[in-house]
Amino acid sequence: MQDLIGLPGTSIQSISVYLLLLMLSSLRVGAFLVASPFFGSRMVPLTVRIVFSIALGLGIMSQVEFPNLNILMGASLLPIVFQEIFVGLACGMVLNICFAAVILAGEKIAATSGLAFAAQIDPTSGAQSPVISQIFQLFLLILFFSLNGHLIIFDLIFQSFELVPLGSFYEFETVVEKSLKSSNSIYSNAVIIVLPIVSILFFMNLGIGFITKSAPQLNLFSFGFPLTILGTFFALYFSVDALQFVFSGLIDEAIGYVKNILEVSPDG
Repeated sequence: MQDLIGLPGTSIQSISVYLLLLMLSSLRVGAFLVASPFFGSRMVPLTVRIVFSIALGLGIMSQVEFPNLNILMGASLLPIVFQEIFVGLACGMVLNICFAAVILAGEKIAATSGLAFAAQIDPTSGAQSPVISQIFQLFLLILFFSLNGHLIIFDLIFQSFELVPLGSFYEFETVVEKSLKSSNSIYSNAVIIVLPIVSILFFMNLGIGFITKSAPQLNLFSFGFPLTILGTFFALYFSVDALQFVFSGLIDEAIGYVKNILEVSPDG
C-alpha cells in the first residue's frame, strides 16, 4: 500500500488503485468545500473546488492509513464513500448554519429600519437579501479568514483521519444529533446582534412618533424614514467594535461545533 503513495516507480497496473486512494482521500475535504460558507458559494467555481480538494487529498494521502485493498475492491467501498461525503457535508452545513445568524440579524435590522427594500442579489447563494445582511456576511468572512479559521477547520479534518481512519465508521445518529444542535446558534447569536441596534431604533421610532403627533406636517415618510435610516447607519458605525467581538465569538462557536462532530467516537 505504501508503494502506491508516491507516483515515481508506480506501475501502470497500479494507477487505478492510486486514483481510488486519491479519491478516498479527497472525499471528506471535498464534500466540506461544497457545503462550506465561502468555498461552497457561487463565487468559487466548481472547477476550483475540485482542483483544491484533489490538491488537499494529495497531502492527506501520504499521511493516512488505508484499509486493505481487498476491502476497497469489495462491497465495503460504497459505505466508506458515503461516510466520507456525509462527514464533510455535516461539517460544511454546521458552518453554514452558524454563519446564517448574521444574515438573519441583518434582515431583522433592515426590516426595523426601513431598509428591507434595499435588497440585492447575494453572490454566495444567488437569492435576494438586504444590503445589511450582505455587509454582515462579508464582515464575518473577513474575520474568519483573518483569524485563520479556515486553516483550523482543515487541520481538524486532517486530524479526524487519525481518530476515525478510512474503513471505520462514525456513529451517524450522534453526528446528526450534534449537527442539529448547532441550529440553536442561529437564533441566540442573531438576538445578541440585533437587540442593541433594534433597541436604539425602537426609541428613535418612539421619539419620531411623539414628534409627528405634535407636528402633523412632519409626517412619517418625509421625516421618519430618513431619520431612521440615518440612525441605523450611525448605530452600525459605532457598533463595529462590538460586532467584531460578537462575530469572533460566533466563529469560535462554529469551530467548536465542527470539532465536536469530528471527535465522535467510531462504533466498534
